[in-house]
Amino acid sequence: MDRWDGGSDYDVFMGRWSRLVAHEFVTALGADEGGRWLDVGCGTGALLEAISDLAAPARLVGIDPSKEYVDRAASQVGDVAEVDVADGEHLPFGDDSFDIVVSGLALNFIPNPGAAVGEWLRVTRPGGIVSSYVWDYAEGMGFLRHFWDVAAAVDPDARLLDEGVRFPLCRPDRLKDLFATSGLTSVEADSIEIPTVFDDFGDYWTPFLRGQGPAPSYVASLTDSERSRLAENLQAKLPRDAAGQIALRARAWTITGNPRHST
Repeated sequence: MDRWDGGSDYDVFMGRWSRLVAHEFVTALGADEGGRWLDVGCGTGALLEAISDLAAPARLVGIDPSKEYVDRAASQVGDVAEVDVADGEHLPFGDDSFDIVVSGLALNFIPNPGAAVGEWLRVTRPGGIVSSYVWDYAEGMGFLRHFWDVAAAVDPDARLLDEGVRFPLCRPDRLKDLFATSGLTSVEADSIEIPTVFDDFGDYWTPFLRGQGPAPSYVASLTDSERSRLAENLQAKLPRDAAGQIALRARAWTITGNPRHST
């Protein structure tokens, strides 16, 4: 079962990459300054930080179902954002409360994404923006793709835990269908790519031992010998450049739409 109870551990595993993609996302969104923003599934605050740095929001709110992650986000962003515990399917806000509702790397982990997007639409004002992004677990998230391919070769049961198998919304056509059927118009999908460069195998492998999210949760479930075998096989398979670095790429799919009642 996926664990989401250690914000600092999650930041070691994914935070350095989620902050890179968050800045690219906010820049590409091109929203006007001074807007009222809601970040659904704010996690440890990567997207909140990017919005604060780049968009000069008049109001910035983040919610997440994990109290530990909310506490971490609050400590990261300080007074620039209101951060609280709530889930993406039941937003504690009135209709048309925000100009821009966004969600970064969270949509795949919401049990009923259709209900969630309907809620995002409800709290977005006429003429506003609803936008989200998810990792391309199926093909474009290099360091996880290598991990799960090797894990499945060592342990065939691991394939069922692979995010590329578990989460069909990691594909742009599925995201477009979700937004369109939820009542959004002018739906557009795009991609963001960032480098994920690891100095050596230790820099790659150690974050998997922190127990946060699907892959590290799987690693934590293994015996010591199983974990060692997985590490040995990964070390043998991962590509390295001339300097010994493991230089990979990570792609996220973005999806953006407008409420049907927009003017």
